[in-house]
Amino acid sequence: MTNSQFLYKRMQKKKNLTSILLLLVGLYAIGQQDSQYTQYMYNTQIINPAYAGSRETLSIGLLGRTQWTGFEGSPQTLTFTANAPVGLYNSMGLGLSIVHDEIGPAIESNITVDYSYTIDVSRTGKLSFGLKGGVDLLDVDFSKLSVFDQSDPNFQNNIDQKLQPQVGAGLYFKTERFYAGLSVPNFLNSKHFDESSLQNGNTNSIAVERLHYFLMLGLVFDLNRNLKFKPASLIKVVSGSPLQLDVSANFMFNEKFVFGTSYRWDASLSAMLGFQATKSIFAGLAYDYQSTDIETYSDGSYEVFLRFDIFHKSDKIMIPRFF
Repeated sequence: MTNSQFLYKRMQKKKNLTSILLLLVGLYAIGQQDSQYTQYMYNTQIINPAYAGSRETLSIGLLGRTQWTGFEGSPQTLTFTANAPVGLYNSMGLGLSIVHDEIGPAIESNITVDYSYTIDVSRTGKLSFGLKGGVDLLDVDFSKLSVFDQSDPNFQNNIDQKLQPQVGAGLYFKTERFYAGLSVPNFLNSKHFDESSLQNGNTNSIAVERLHYFLMLGLVFDLNRNLKFKPASLIKVVSGSPLQLDVSANFMFNEKFVFGTSYRWDASLSAMLGFQATKSIFAGLAYDYQSTDIETYSDGSYEVFLRFDIFHKSDKIMIPRFF
């Protein structure tokens, strides 16, 4: 094989894979599947409303994620969370969650209010019940997709500011050294239709909201006086999609420095760093190396997280909050 033939085949392979990835991006957006996070152990409120108030202080979180860096139309995600305990003995929690997601032709903004109620189930164990309610705003510009059949009626009319309600719920159990959560962020399995297609009798849905079930677990072990081991896992189940399993192992040194790794089954291997800069500020960084062919055409995925804890009048937390 000559060099020119080799380069031609290489370019064709890249072109074909790029087309496939663009199609996958488009299908992902049209399917309306929830975003994924490598630092899920710090971003719990987004998927589980029962977490609101569990840090026993006003806590504000910011997360930015860029996935498949260098690939056109790749997912870009920004999240904002705020929560605090309220009520007698801080038995309730209130929070606000905002997610802004861009992927391929779609831009989705999600705003919800989170409520939790906590009961003591043991000397150190607390069980919280959570509710999430809000709205989801969706815009899809189909002209950004490479559609094989330009006359396909499902891609003729854009979706402009399609408003949908969101209702979710969750359970969250925690002690000083363990947590477990089970949640469904949105129970409404709604569908978005092309109105002109409906008029013509075509009931093919353009976008479908599918139920997402999340199960998360985390522990803290003392390895020695200054080093702690923090394993965690997240299982996501979506109807019609493969099971997603994330397993992470973080080490905390001197309750300030965090470093570790995470593995997403058949998808990526990640490195994570964290730093408790002050009693109020925590910063986290993650890098994902894709274990699929996508890594050949992208520069991995990056994620940055910031958390600000505004303490009570004592300006301190008597028991360190590891979660």
